Amino acid sequence: MADKQSRNGDSGAAVAVDDPAKVRNVVLVGPSGSGKTTLTEALLAASGTVNRAGSVVDGTTVCDHDPAAVRQQRSVGLAVAPVVHNGYKINLIDTPGYADFVGELRAGLRAADAALFVVCAAEGVDAATIALWEECAAVGMPRAVVIARLDHHRADPQAEIAACQDAFGAGVLPLYLPAGNGLVGLITQRFFDYSEGFPPKITDPDPADLDRMTQARNELIEGVIAESEDETLMDRYLAGEEVPEATLIADLETAVARGSFHPVIPVCSTTGLGLAEVLEGMIRAFPSPLEHPLPEVTAPDGTPHATLTTDPDGPLAAEVVRTAVDSYVGRVSLVRVFSGTLRPERPVHVSGHGLAERGHEDHDADERVAHLYSPLGANLREVPFCVAGDLCALTKVGSAETGDTVSSPDDPLLMKPWAMPEPLLPVAVIAKTRSDEDTLARNLSRLVAGDPTLRLDRNAETNQLVLWCMGEAHADVVLSRLRAGGADVDTEPVRISLRSTFAAPARGHGRHVKQSGGHGQYAVCDIEVSPLPRGGGFEFVDKVVGGAVPHQFIPSVEKGVRAQLARGLVDGHPVIDVRVTLVDGKAHSVDSSDAAFQTAGALALRDAAANGRVSLLEPLDEVAVRLPDEHLGNVLGDLSSRRGRVMGTEADDGGRTTVRAEVPATELIRYAIDLRSLTSGTATFTRHHARFEPMPQGAAAH
Repeated sequence: MADKQSRNGDSGAAVAVDDPAKVRNVVLVGPSGSGKTTLTEALLAASGTVNRAGSVVDGTTVCDHDPAAVRQQRSVGLAVAPVVHNGYKINLIDTPGYADFVGELRAGLRAADAALFVVCAAEGVDAATIALWEECAAVGMPRAVVIARLDHHRADPQAEIAACQDAFGAGVLPLYLPAGNGLVGLITQRFFDYSEGFPPKITDPDPADLDRMTQARNELIEGVIAESEDETLMDRYLAGEEVPEATLIADLETAVARGSFHPVIPVCSTTGLGLAEVLEGMIRAFPSPLEHPLPEVTAPDGTPHATLTTDPDGPLAAEVVRTAVDSYVGRVSLVRVFSGTLRPERPVHVSGHGLAERGHEDHDADERVAHLYSPLGANLREVPFCVAGDLCALTKVGSAETGDTVSSPDDPLLMKPWAMPEPLLPVAVIAKTRSDEDTLARNLSRLVAGDPTLRLDRNAETNQLVLWCMGEAHADVVLSRLRAGGADVDTEPVRISLRSTFAAPARGHGRHVKQSGGHGQYAVCDIEVSPLPRGGGFEFVDKVVGGAVPHQFIPSVEKGVRAQLARGLVDGHPVIDVRVTLVDGKAHSVDSSDAAFQTAGALALRDAAANGRVSLLEPLDEVAVRLPDEHLGNVLGDLSSRRGRVMGTEADDGGRTTVRAEVPATELIRYAIDLRSLTSGTATFTRHHARFEPMPQGAAAH
């Protein structure tokens, strides 16, 4: 099975680590095209994990094994690639850099203890890169910065470092600087010579290189010892005392773990320059799982549970951070073990709560784990156990979905799920033939189980199957996976669920009389319909006098009216915000019945609609757009063109503004795409239904 999935030659068996201190979980973060996947390949080859580095262009990389990633030549999903270096297991977690796949990034941040933030030496720092940095900062993730693609013809590592300092803050300082065919370590003052490739030869640097790097070295040392717990160290350094290298490295580790200091390492994946320094930096500067706080844990019913630690002998608490469907082995669940030790051939409890609004109903089930695997991209290598702090893959755990907690059946637990981004682009899909409908249903259930950023909406009013996606690229990947699973699907324009209401008072007469021999049907009722304010719902008032409609049949009239309101009066759109008053009627002592008066009530409402004025209502959404100030004018003008009403603006930190507006939902179908284009991908928005309002006649056909 694993051999069938192997892409580049796997040069060794997987390693199971029994000590969390020997594990590093490192997520690679950066904009699309910065070189994350290529760097992962280079580290895999340098560590001997694979025989040779794959190519993104050729589609032969370990991490980009998804057909959509190969076709688009960019990562579309999270992938794990462990390497072993100097007795440490480093789980490299490669994540997509494109905004549509921010859900995969957040899953990677959940699984990791530190981040390598990869930027291209020739691209500067754009708004999309800053947004990724903010995603890491939001969860307090320790970060180091890698300046990649030094072989690019426009590469300027010094300018890129300066750009990172401007964008990310003064805590970004280089640990190494390029010099000739190698790097000079600013703390060690040693030269790492890559003229003959990886691994480097370590020699004394050229004195001229040391002289030109003096200022950078002083800034680095001052930045490191500013984080030291020894308050006298800065004074001693400024007085001319030489700070021991071991002290600097220890303070560097503390500063990185706190998230206040971000060392910079230049790297060239094609020549190998900097790879040894990256590997060594991940081991020495990044925190182990023992130093990373664990997610909040409760019992499945919400009962508080004792705080857990990263203890291999503690209660089992693991989390499914990603779910995929493999063509050979079926469902594959990538799991981060936070506490305890996961072992094969043992029962586990799978619990998922809190994502019902995404289509993931709360569920609890006991399963049996047959095998454990260490994932290397799509390749699965069996391991005997997985301790707290490590990552592994489970197969054929049928109830497990992304975000679920895996624990012991004797002590079931539930972890609070991480923040999932809201999908805001609706895509209506339809099976081309009836035979594709069953296949589509099966594939959709698998996709939704594995992708919390995908929401499935079966709209009974419009008779459409709507997939809510993060953007066009996400929708393209989802449709590709549906088709790859054998479902021939098309898309169609999304239809918005409208409502209708009475624009003015009206009277209606309902007469349902049938005499065809035997027991007949007899019911007559007269109603008055009047509009209510928006949000008024439905009111039924009984004003019958003299028993014209027997008391037992008055609820029947209301039931018939309610049924007709739900069925709709204009193009099948449900009717809302009306008061219906029953004023008169007639009954027969033998032929009147509950069913007859239900029918008469519905007929009376339809008669009132024919005699009165019924207007269409469209849904109005409250929208909050957070954007950089320089795009404010364009966004306000665009909202106005969408018939939006701006309710106010609020100044945020970092030169951003939040615009609050009310916009018809019919104008927001493609807003996720249009807003990204309008603001170069720098704005985000949220929306929720506010109410229904009359639709202008000119917009009725929209």
